[in-house]
Amino acid sequence: MEPECYEHLMKNKDLIRFIRMNPEWYRYLMREPDRVFEMERLAKEYFGKTITQRMDRMQQNIQLIQFLMNMANSSSD
Repeated sequence: MEPECYEHLMKNKDLIRFIRMNPEWYRYLMREPDRVFEMERLAKEYFGKTITQRMDRMQQNIQLIQFLMNMANSSSD
């Protein structure tokens, strides 16, 4: 693996975890080091760190809080 690619991986712990869980990426990066950006995108999707996934989680949390507030208001009546 090229030193630049290796250093890039070492700077991001999520990429290290992803590549350990998907060892075929070792081979891909050995042959084509530019695919590290593709691997980053896939790792973000895998770990739920894309913007849409974060928005969905936030929306679920808001709905949960609203539900709990409604339950608290109805029990105090």
